[in-house]
Amino acid sequence: MKNTASQTPDQSFANSSTLTRIATWVINRNVPFLIIAAGMVVMLFWAGAFKMTAAGAEGIVPLVSNSPLISWHFKLFGPYVGSDIIGLTEWIGGILIVIGLFRPKAGIVGGIIGVIMFFTTSSMLLTTPGSIVHVNGMAYMNNLGLFLYKDVINLGASFYLISYFGKKAITIQKAK
Repeated sequence: MKNTASQTPDQSFANSSTLTRIATWVINRNVPFLIIAAGMVVMLFWAGAFKMTAAGAEGIVPLVSNSPLISWHFKLFGPYVGSDIIGLTEWIGGILIVIGLFRPKAGIVGGIIGVIMFFTTSSMLLTTPGSIVHVNGMAYMNNLGLFLYKDVINLGASFYLISYFGKKAITIQKAK
């Protein structure tokens, strides 16, 4: 049913289909933002902490060493300090996303950090030997390839966070 000038939003909502009521509920409660922001913060803190361990540093050596975008990093700092710096960068990104809840421009910077990190790690899908295997003439991502591919989704989530916090920052700026 179309919303007319005589209907209140609540009446319009009550007269809508189940699917549009579900969509309205999701929109009104900012569910996509809440899940993406919380998931990103948890993942950045957790992954960042792991990279600050010997096992975490050693685990990313093959990825970083084969990346034309970041291989210089381990050459300059070594794998342990280099991995600590990557982990700290993830923590800073996560902290900025949390601060973005109160100061949206900080969230924009956190999202930009995410874009840089996840663009870099997404490109490792193409540069890390063994991430794509061939079976019966077809190319497939193995577990390593799928592990790296998740960062394509994180790249999109980072762009979403930039747009979300950007809209908030623009609204605040217009109100001044």
